[in-house]
Amino acid sequence: MITFENAYEIVSNSARILGIEEVDLLATIGRVIAQDVVSDINMPPFDKSAVDGYACKRNDFNSNNRLEILEIIKAGQNPEKEVVNGYCSKIMTGAMLPIGAEIIVMVEDTEIIDNRVHFLKDKTAANICYIAEDIKKNDIVLKKGSYIKPQHIAVLASVGAFKTLVFKQPKVGIISTGDELVEPTVLPTGSKIRNSNAWQLMAQVQNAGGIPDYIGIASDNKTSTYDKITAAFATNDIVILTGGVSMGDFDYVPEIMQEIGVKILFRSIAVQPGRPTVFGIKDDKYIFGLPGNPVSSFVQFEILVKHLIQKLQNADNKAVDIILPLGADINRKKTERKSFIPVNIKEGKLFPVDYHGSAHIHSYIFADGIIAIEKGVLSLKKGELVNVRQL
Repeated sequence: MITFENAYEIVSNSARILGIEEVDLLATIGRVIAQDVVSDINMPPFDKSAVDGYACKRNDFNSNNRLEILEIIKAGQNPEKEVVNGYCSKIMTGAMLPIGAEIIVMVEDTEIIDNRVHFLKDKTAANICYIAEDIKKNDIVLKKGSYIKPQHIAVLASVGAFKTLVFKQPKVGIISTGDELVEPTVLPTGSKIRNSNAWQLMAQVQNAGGIPDYIGIASDNKTSTYDKITAAFATNDIVILTGGVSMGDFDYVPEIMQEIGVKILFRSIAVQPGRPTVFGIKDDKYIFGLPGNPVSSFVQFEILVKHLIQKLQNADNKAVDIILPLGADINRKKTERKSFIPVNIKEGKLFPVDYHGSAHIHSYIFADGIIAIEKGVLSLKKGELVNVRQL
């Protein structure tokens, strides 16, 4: 049994970049950029108006002047006349600034008297967006390794990056094991239960930036488990199994992993939940054997598997820990292993979620994040500052 820190380091150091592909603009959402994105133009590309108003010389801006209007300039139209003393041009937001104009006075700060513009205030900002004040041509607008969010799409579109190079997403085969399992569409009877783990993991894979591939349920016999694992390896970069990894009579996963040539790098972690977690590599592909208890598989994915999925896309773990004070004491009975505890956030403080153990996945409906209690620590006290991994 190894520490979680060692397990995390092993997984991290095992990662290789899968490759690069070009995708259309909207297909970049949630993906990792594979090269710096450079602007092909200045932004703004010209001096433009930040308001609807009147463009004039600065020394014409006083309450005694009445300025004659030269033209009306709308967005997308090139100005035709130069602004000189005694004259102004009416201009719309986003329109190109005419030659000679030095300031733009907002419409609401003016009135028209005898077809001439009269200023109502003694002060005004320039109200001009100057050429290249946001981005200069050849500036890097998004760096290699950035996760693409919706706000990045506008930037990519504005610099003409309609086709973008991104790192390939890992395809992740998911297998549940156990004769007790039926699919969610089936009403369980007798000793059967619904297969929730696989669907949970598929959602987690998708949320982490991977492509889920559901292989199905492996029966509690060696042949079925072997066939499912070999089928998953044939078409996926990562294979995840839940169940069949502990010390039961029908826990065949570690044995089969060795038989098919998987190099097992660890098979037990000093954590709770998720101690019987197995990790190995075969032919530049990866396999995780996660415990069958749903909380164990959920937590180990969030703190370990997700990291590998992101590293394969040349990105560090995008999950961000924040530091918040505890709103109540948290105690535990055993300290032999590092524990991960679900918490929720109320008014800037952390509170433990009512949690009955590794089968109680419903507790995570109310969880905003996970905190860790280190080995040897019996309790965390109210007011203590704690790192929380947001879910």
